[in-house]
Amino acid sequence: MTTRSTSLAGLVIAGGYSTRFGEADKAVADLAGTPMSRRVVDRLAAVTDSVVINCREDQRSALQDALRECDLEIRFATDPIDDQGPVAGIQTGLEALDREYAAVVACDMPFVDPALFEVLLERAREHGSDGADAAVVQLEDGWYQTTQALYRTDSMAQACGETLAADDRRILAALERLEYVTIDEPTLERAGIDVQTFESIDTQDALEAAAVRLE
Repeated sequence: MTTRSTSLAGLVIAGGYSTRFGEADKAVADLAGTPMSRRVVDRLAAVTDSVVINCREDQRSALQDALRECDLEIRFATDPIDDQGPVAGIQTGLEALDREYAAVVACDMPFVDPALFEVLLERAREHGSDGADAAVVQLEDGWYQTTQALYRTDSMAQACGETLAADDRRILAALERLEYVTIDEPTLERAGIDVQTFESIDTQDALEAAAVRLE
């Protein structure tokens, strides 16, 4: 069991419309007997005792049912305006948190490894006298994993607001406003973390394939 950090909260981003997934809401889609968002929350429970779910108001009831018996504090931060993209969702969720750092995960990443956030938090705290504002993984292809990353709550919320004010909806644009550090794949391997942690379930076919692996 990993050690829970009192300075780390979880934030699950679930407010997207999931157009590639079909008419169903992937946030509460059944994955081998467990709602997908519940799988994410259960994994975050290894590193925090407080999780905020960012969602649309019309999702809240179904998500509350899916997360009803979770063994940690669950709060909801609903989007004031729907369909404004993940930057807006991250801002809304972070503004509802009261911890220094947030472990941010998209709701469609049910294989998230909680140990990743321990590595990211350690890397962030090692940076300078005050620590970094964010720690993200940069894969060998250059891609930044911004929807499974560590962000300083206040700094990233402000950066998201500034990015949206500049009419930009890219998470990377918000990240670039911060003092951030990166972790590469060899570092993940040395920590025993598989890149499968970043697998996202975007379609019904991907959901069925993931279920086969879990059953």
